[in-house]
Amino acid sequence: MCLFMALIIFVMHMAMNWSMFSEQAQELSDAAAGVAEAQTFYLQNPDDAVDENRYYRSVNDRLFFYIFTEDKRLVRFERASFRIEQFVMDVIETWNIPEGQVETFSHSNETGQLSTVMMTSKKILTADAVQTIYVGKDVTALYSGLQKATYAQIVLGFVALLIASAIGFFLAGKALLPLKDAYDKQKQFAADASHELRTPLAVVMASADLLLADPSIKEPFLRQVLEDLKSEVKKMTNLVSDLLMVARSDNNALKVKIVRLDLTEILKQVIRTMTPIAEKKNIHLSGENFRKAIINADEQRIKQLAIILVDNAIKYTPEGGAVVVRLESVDNTRAVFAVMDSGIGIAPEDLDKVFERFYRVDKARSREMGGNGLGLAIAAEIVKIHDGKISVASKLGEGTKFTVELKVTPKR
Repeated sequence: MCLFMALIIFVMHMAMNWSMFSEQAQELSDAAAGVAEAQTFYLQNPDDAVDENRYYRSVNDRLFFYIFTEDKRLVRFERASFRIEQFVMDVIETWNIPEGQVETFSHSNETGQLSTVMMTSKKILTADAVQTIYVGKDVTALYSGLQKATYAQIVLGFVALLIASAIGFFLAGKALLPLKDAYDKQKQFAADASHELRTPLAVVMASADLLLADPSIKEPFLRQVLEDLKSEVKKMTNLVSDLLMVARSDNNALKVKIVRLDLTEILKQVIRTMTPIAEKKNIHLSGENFRKAIINADEQRIKQLAIILVDNAIKYTPEGGAVVVRLESVDNTRAVFAVMDSGIGIAPEDLDKVFERFYRVDKARSREMGGNGLGLAIAAEIVKIHDGKISVASKLGEGTKFTVELKVTPKR
């Protein structure tokens, strides 16, 4: 909008400048022709009385002219105002503009006052003499008026832009208010539904455990059905927990309990917890460069963050691969750790989307592995509430590296 307004003002300024210049140029050309006609008549009839008004057929009080011979001798003139005459003489002395061409000249005096004149020239050729007429006009007032008009347009355009922006903001707010209300209701519904689903899922899980513990149920098929039921309920419980956390983060209701803790101990604990899962896929899970790293953070959230990253690395690493958790650096302001795998990698076009909710690079394989597309989004949210940074680097077929930087004093 600002660019459009500036373009309109620029076009209007150029149009007014062209219109004024062309009109004044035509007036100068007519005046030069009139003076040349009168001077020619005088040269051809030197004994006749000359009507001075013939020199001013279209001349007003701001027009002036000077007639010089070939040897630069002034023979006739109508002087410019005292304020600009010396400037005009300097222009004439250095004149190298083709005959009939109109040019504009500007000059600032000692006090900084700007003067603008338009001038043209015309030759008089007779059998006895060759003379040059320099005709000009003081257009300072015209150009000053044009400048003021342009400034006025800029001010009016700015005011109009402010008014239009205010009206647009008001109307947009009115139009978006129902959408905002609907979005807030959706967020609240997601939070309420996720919270309410946790109880029945817990009941179903407990019932499945009780049935599996019943010695009277010995049929392999029935026990397999119960195991499958537990597996699906577990997946559903994880999904509900993730949805609840996302909903709480949207409502700024995600609480953190900041304590002083050793990041290395949390990473070691996560490695111990996830090792059995890695061993099932014949994946070597290890830690590197561990040393004391004291930070201020929410212990449960940081543990959840590390589990998400390690679990994600194990899921996408083929059998026989390796996953490494490394403490990259520690200083007085930050602690940096990374989770690296030798998995399938991520395509370059997907790297900037992996932290989006419900985004899965390989949707088919993600379903097989139990992914719901919320893990990395939750990881990014945990890092965000700790005022940290998370980044990803990957190459297809070579593996992926997630790097997390946590500050000593996070947001609360």
